Amino acid sequence: MAYSRGRCLLQDWLDIRGLSQTDFAIRSGWSKRMVSHFCNRTRLMSVEAMYTASRILGCNMEELYEWQTE
Repeated sequence: MAYSRGRCLLQDWLDIRGLSQTDFAIRSGWSKRMVSHFCNRTRLMSVEAMYTASRILGCNMEELYEWQTE
């Protein structure tokens, strides 16, 4: 069974943790623009970005996206 990424849940996690995109950008070392791209779903996070985000947010990498079976 194959899986594909659906909707990015980064903004949802930021809201849950009470973090702004700016706060998250500072913690992650990414630009505010890049965080905005992820949150607005105009760019996909790399595996490394997902790992970094999951460590900062205290979630599993898999929880950063909705996943769909193909």
